Formats: sequence, structure tokens, C-alpha cells
Amino acid sequence: MNTDEQAIRESIGTWMHATRDGDVEAVLDLMTQDVVFQVPGQPPMQGREAFELSLRGVLANHAIESSSEIEEIVVAGDFAYSRTRLSVTIISKHGKLPMARAGSTLSIWRRCEDGKWRLSRDANLLGAPG
Repeated sequence: MNTDEQAIRESIGTWMHATRDGDVEAVLDLMTQDVVFQVPGQPPMQGREAFELSLRGVLANHAIESSSEIEEIVVAGDFAYSRTRLSVTIISKHGKLPMARAGSTLSIWRRCEDGKWRLSRDANLLGAPG
């Protein structure tokens, strides 16, 4: 495994841990300013600020547990993509039933000027677990 692939694997792991810990700033540092998230049935979420508002809104009343199984990482110069199987459970802080979603993701990473790999585009196909 080359160092670029390892760096992207570490970023995915950091994302999972930071989300679980509610460390919004650490999550934001893993993405580009112009990041775009695509999810089924919703318009694309564009930009780091939009993601921050959404994540802070969820974390105000919920905890997030997630796991990711990396299926593929391909690096080509300053761009890379990864495919994962992602499971996410959102747990209410008010005793409501948890909401679980699972499915595939396709993420595009960009090596930034500081040499760090950051998420640039992300599409997920998460749905209710079957």
C-alpha cells in the first residue's frame, strides 16, 4: 500500500472517530471548501459551511455511530477515489429509537496545497438496513 492510499485510509478513520466524538472542527478539516455531498432524494449539499450547519444540527440532539469498510482506493496524481460500505446509526439523546442506515459510498479526494488529502465530492446510497 502506498503512502497516498494510507493517508486516505487514515482520513476515513479520523472522520469516523471525529464524528462519533462530536469533533466538528476535525471533520471539517478533512474536506475541501467546495465539497459536494449527494444523497438519495435530496438536492446536493454544497460547501463546507452547509455541511457544518447540518452536522451541528444533528449533533445538538443526537450521537452518531458509524463504521466503514473500505473496498477500494485508487490514486491518480492529485486526485483519488474511494468506495466503501458505510453503516451509520443516529442515536437520539432524548430516548427516541435510533435510526440506522447502510450502503455504498463513492468519494473523490483531492490532494490540497498543504499536501493533505481532503474529501472533495461524496455520493452515498445509504438506506434502511435490509
